[in-house]
Amino acid sequence: MTQIQFDSALMGMQSKLRYYALSLTTDSEKADDLVQETFLKALTNRDKFAINTNFNAWVYTIMKNTFINDYRRNIKARSTYDTSGGVLPASLTAGYSYPSPDSSYRTAEINRTIRSLEDDYRIPFTMFLEGFKYKEIADELDLPLGTVKSRIFFTRKKLEKVLGEYSLN
Repeated sequence: MTQIQFDSALMGMQSKLRYYALSLTTDSEKADDLVQETFLKALTNRDKFAINTNFNAWVYTIMKNTFINDYRRNIKARSTYDTSGGVLPASLTAGYSYPSPDSSYRTAEINRTIRSLEDDYRIPFTMFLEGFKYKEIADELDLPLGTVKSRIFFTRKKLEKVLGEYSLN
């Protein structure tokens, strides 16, 4: 497929791609952005298109994968850990509102329960929540790797038992 054929085939799909993008994003501006990004990726990766394959399917796959990757990236960007002493994931959304008294109470209760654990269990568990890997915790605390893993596992089980009413399931 020549460059001109490739470009004209891609431009011929514009209205269909916009319709598909609208079905994915449900927002006109986001759909236009998705179409534009799909065009850019298709043009950039033109050499990866295999001749004698379905061109439309290839472009639709680029759009779908771009949408999925953007969605995952946005979810990951909105989820973070509260570094102000809390140990629960904090969701930062556009429509953020102040936490309800009930959720503040739950968070305080969970943090209080974690603080009440024995040091042998609390310290590795807290380090794990702060993002340390098992190996880093083992090295820092001078413990065998298996001991660190089992302490974190047993701490989770203990917290599930004590805080069962706060389960997210």
